[in-house]
Order: sequence, then C-alpha cells, then structure tokens
Amino acid sequence: MDETPPPADVAPASLPVWSLGDLYSGRDDPRLDADLASAAEAASRFEETYLGRLAGLSGTELGLAIREYERIMEQLGRVTSYAQLHFAADMADGERGRFLQTVQERYTSITTDLLFFTLELNRIDDERIGEQIADAEARRYAPWVRDVRLFRPHQLTDELEELLHEKSVVGATAWMRLFDQTLAEARFSVDGESLTLADALNRLDSPEEAVRRDAAKAVGRGLGDRINIFTLIINTLAKDKEIEDDWRAFSHPVAARNLANRVEDEVVEALVTAIRGAYAELSHRYYRLKASWFGKPQLDYWDRNAPLPGDDNRRYTWAEAQDLIRDAFGRFDPRIANIAEQFFASPWIDARPRPGKDPGAFCHPVVPSHHPFILMNFYGRPRDVTTLAHELGHGVHQVLAAEQGPLLADTPLTLAESASVFGEMLVFRALLDRESDPARRRRLLAGKVENMLNTVIRQIAFHEFEHRVHSERRREELSTARLGEIWLDVQRQSLGDALRFDDEYQYFWAYIPHFIHSPFYVYAYAFGDCLVNSLYQVYRDGAPDFEDHYVNLLRAGGTLRHRELLQPFGLDASDPGFWRRGLDVIIGFIDELERIGSG
Repeated sequence: MDETPPPADVAPASLPVWSLGDLYSGRDDPRLDADLASAAEAASRFEETYLGRLAGLSGTELGLAIREYERIMEQLGRVTSYAQLHFAADMADGERGRFLQTVQERYTSITTDLLFFTLELNRIDDERIGEQIADAEARRYAPWVRDVRLFRPHQLTDELEELLHEKSVVGATAWMRLFDQTLAEARFSVDGESLTLADALNRLDSPEEAVRRDAAKAVGRGLGDRINIFTLIINTLAKDKEIEDDWRAFSHPVAARNLANRVEDEVVEALVTAIRGAYAELSHRYYRLKASWFGKPQLDYWDRNAPLPGDDNRRYTWAEAQDLIRDAFGRFDPRIANIAEQFFASPWIDARPRPGKDPGAFCHPVVPSHHPFILMNFYGRPRDVTTLAHELGHGVHQVLAAEQGPLLADTPLTLAESASVFGEMLVFRALLDRESDPARRRRLLAGKVENMLNTVIRQIAFHEFEHRVHSERRREELSTARLGEIWLDVQRQSLGDALRFDDEYQYFWAYIPHFIHSPFYVYAYAFGDCLVNSLYQVYRDGAPDFEDHYVNLLRAGGTLRHRELLQPFGLDASDPGFWRRGLDVIIGFIDELERIGSG
C-alpha cells in the first residue's frame, strides 16, 4: 500500500482532544448529582406552583414562570450535554453508555414534572395569551411562545403526552443507542488491518484505487454482516414515528420535521423538486466529466470522492488548517474570527481519530451559559479543513445566539446549516484565491463541486430514501433486500449512469446516523447550501452592510423566521427562482471545470 503519509502534526497524538472538565470533572463529580437533585426539587416545586393556573396569571407572573422554566431546563441541559459528549468520545465503552442512559432516565423523570407547562400554555386561548405576552416581563419570550403554539393542533392529552415522554428512554432513545454502539464496536478488515468505520471511510480518499476498493468492499462486508440489526432498528423507529405521527395528526412523514424547522411544506417541496429536476445538470454531468478524467466509461462507487488523477495528495497540518480559517474568517469579519479563535485557544475541539469515537462531526451547543464543543476526525485532507470550518460556523452561530438565552437561542436546522455552510464557503474561497497553479486550482474546484454535490444532491437522495422507507413502512415491515433496492434506486437516479455500484453498496445506507437519530434532518443541508450560495452572491456583489446583517442573522437565534432573516439581503425562499439561483452557482463551477478540462 503506497499511500503518502500525513504530515507530522496530523498524527493522532498531536491533534487536540477536548476537555469536558469545565462542565464536570467526571461521571462521579458530586456537582453532577447535586445539579440533578436541585433540578428535580425545582421542577417539583414549579409544578406545585403553576399547574392548572397559567391562564389566570398576569403577564408579569407568566414571564417569571417562563424564566424559571428556562432556568431549570438550562441546568438539566448542562448535565445531559456532558453525558452525550462523554459518550461520543468513546461510544464502545459500555460504562459511558450506561452512564448516558442513566442520565437520560433521570432527565426524563425530572422533566415529567415540567411537561404540563407547554401543554397548558397551548390551551390558553389566543386573546388571553396575547394579553399576557404584551407585558414587559413576558414579551421577550413571545417568539418561544409562538413556536410552542405551532404544535397546538398536534398536542395529545396530558396523560398521553406524559406516557410518551416517560417511555422514550426505553423506546426510540434505546434504539438509537443500540445503533451508535453497534457502529462504534464494528471493525472493518482492510489489507490485514482492523479499522474503525471512520478510518475505513477515510481510505476512500486514497489516491490508490486498490486502497479505495479494498476499503469500500470492507465497509460493505462489515455493514452486511450486521445488516439484520440495522434493518430491525430502522423498521422499528419508522413504525414508532408512524404511530406517533398518526396520533398527532401529521399529514405526511416530513410534516413534523418541517414544523420543527419553522419552514412551510411548500418551501421544502420546492427545494426538493428544484434539486431533483437538476440532477442531469449537476451530478450526472459532473460524474461523466470525472469519469473522462479517469479514462473510464464509468466510475466505480469507491471513485466518487477519489482524488483526481495526478493529485499530489496534499495534506494540511492542524496549524495550517487553523491559519487558513483564521485568515478566511478574519477577512470576512473580525468578529467572526475572534469567536473562532476562542475554539483554537481552548480545549473545545476533539479532532483526534481513535477507536470508539463518534465517526462523524458535530458542534454541540451545550447551553447558552457555556461554550460549545466540536467533535471531528482530522486526517489532513482539504475536506477536513472545510469540515472544521463547517463546525466552527456552527460554533460561531451558537456563541452569538447564546445572548438570546436557553429558550430563544435554538435555531431551526435549516438556518443552523446555513451558518456552517457559509463558513465552509469562506474557507474554500480563501484556498482557491491563494492557489495559482492551474492543476491545483482544478483539483480544489473539483473538490468543492464534490462537497456541494454531497451536500445538495446526496442529501436530497437521502431525503428521498427516507421518504420511501417511511411511506412503505406504513404498509409492511421492509426487508433487508427491499431497503437495499430503495437505496440503490435513489443512488442511481441522483448520481447518474456514470457511477457503477457493486452488490455490497446496497448496505451503505446503514451507517447514516441521521436516518436513526433525526428523521428528515438531511434536507436542511441542501437548504443551507443553496441559501448560502445565494447569500454569498449577495456578499460578492458588494451589498452594503452585509457583514452586519449576517452577524445579526446569527445573533437572532430562534427569534425570527427565515423570511424575516433573509429580508435584509433581498432574498425570499418562497420565490420559485430562489433555489435555482443557488443551484446555478454549482452549475457555474462545473462549467468552469469543463472549460479547464477541454483546454
């Protein structure tokens, strides 16, 4: 195996690992039990004080009640965040899994006393709640009350809501834990080595085709060996969602997610329709072009993200990655760069690949009174640099939105992904601007197109897979073979005939965590990418005060809807041309690659 080694400070021992000590010193930290006990006492007292009395409260009294509810939820959020982060650092450790389950069960027990609060808020009539929220003490929480009341038509009786809440820890949450632990414990045999999923998938970026093929085959075999577990998990969770959706009177499988994202069904449908209609102009066209660069009529599926022929397998050190991001963020706005610098200067990032660690990447907001934490696996690839920028985009957003407080800082997924993708775009442009070598510029541009296709085309294909799985699950349990058929069908439709798929690729759906943890999350990536493409065009066109408007967008957290947030930029996601404008950016990059290739 002749693979260029990574530079010295991409070696695992040199990469940062986060320290969770400023949350709690460990699982046995007495402050952790004390915080849970304090929250339990406060929740019980809260229920005694307010149960059955909300409609009769003055506006000031309601505002004080919401403030106390917010305080208790933030205290609990600190504990549950620690448990989740502690588990993500080594999901194969049974004690960490047991600890997470214990914390989740205690959280559920405590919040059962608080469950009445939002249910009762929703039973107050519109006129009365309007009078209460007009009071100065309650007014700042008006956006939160508005969003809570969006779910009024889908609210069940108090007894049913309590039952669902208490059973969640042995229902969907338990199946998610089984999924995480199964993947964390899995090892994939590649060329005599036993690799984690993250390390095996990393080999798909190798310049050596034999390395990519062996890794892809190993992942397929390893997933296939466990596919019955994954089939059971996705069937169980899809049925669980169907039952709850029916009880709550959601009209279709995506409706609950759209409502949670504060985005209209028709806007999501317009996004999906626009992207599916552009498959031929985007992915089909690009992968035919890439196949021609490889001198093949078709690319094997393990070549989809392969480096281009002649690639020098450029690797970035951790220091270089930080400098690139500092420079790109700083040239855009020093406020953004200064927040990102806090992550670099503090043990808030875990970038070191290791067995048992979550193979993905995320930025966990924790609670607004605390800083976020970033997890990723850094191998020095250009893609890892943009992944770091992506997660830092989330981190900057979470820090800026924190001033809104626990109930108002949370941002719908569609807008949260916009901040992260904008961070990626800034770094990509910085990489491109500093590269004068035509061959390297082509490789950078091709890499960006592939990232965008992964964010837009691939995520909408994931969305289509989920939609078909959840729809068919309403009729019967899906077999492993049927899940594989649906997966291969949506992959062929979305990627085109320039890609060839071997039999084992039918199992690759099984490692996608979003299908398990957050159904229909995935379209948010495509939403964010297309939105950012439009935003970035506005920025490049020199729109006045763009940076201030952008920082204000991030600071708003969940207080404003996407229509209000985009208005200062002259953008409207309900406009049929909006999504096409975003897709045209990707098409323009492919046009440029065709010109370079033909020259």
